[in-house]
Amino acid sequence: STVSRTEKAAAAADGQPSTQTAVKGDSTMLMTDYRVIPFKTITGHDSSLADFHGKVVLIVNVASQCGFTPQYKDLEVLYEKYKDRGFVVIGFPANNFGSQEPGTNEDILKFCSTTYSVTFPMMAKVSVKGDDKHPLFKYLTEESPVTGEVKWNFSKFLLDRQGNLVARYPSETKPLDPKLTGRIETLF
Repeated sequence: STVSRTEKAAAAADGQPSTQTAVKGDSTMLMTDYRVIPFKTITGHDSSLADFHGKVVLIVNVASQCGFTPQYKDLEVLYEKYKDRGFVVIGFPANNFGSQEPGTNEDILKFCSTTYSVTFPMMAKVSVKGDDKHPLFKYLTEESPVTGEVKWNFSKFLLDRQGNLVARYPSETKPLDPKLTGRIETLF
C-alpha cells in the first residue's frame, strides 16, 4: 500500500504519537495532535504541519484584495532569507474579512505567483473564524498557548521547530519587522 507524505512525516515526527488519550471523568477521549490535522495544498494535495516538522514555521492567513496584500512581497523576502536555515512561510487564503479573498484556489495561485512571485507553500482556501473554522485555526485560536480570534487578514502565527506556537503577530506587523525577524532568529 502507498503511504502518503503526511503519514511518513507524522511517523518521523520524533516518534510522537498522532493521537493521545485523555481521561475526563469516567470517559476516555481521543485528542488529535494538531500537527497532523489535515489540510490541502492550493493544488489539492494532502498536507499537515507534520510535513514541516523540524522547520520554524510562520503561518499567515492571506487575502488577495486587502490593504495588507502587499505583505506578500515581504513574506517572500522573509522566506528567501531564512529558508536555507530551516524556515518556511505557509499561506492560508481566507475569505473571512470583507470578502477580500473571493477567488478560487486556482485564481489565488495565479495571483500570488504572477503579482508577487510567491514561492513559499500556499494552502487551499480555509475559514479562520466562525462556525466553519478550519480545525488547525480552531487549535491556534482556541487551544494553543497563545489564544485569541484572528482579527483580520495577514495575522501571523510563529511555530518553533517542534511545531509549538510561540508567538502571534497582528496584521499590522510587517514581515520584516525586527520584532518578528528577531524572534525567528532565536528559533534557529
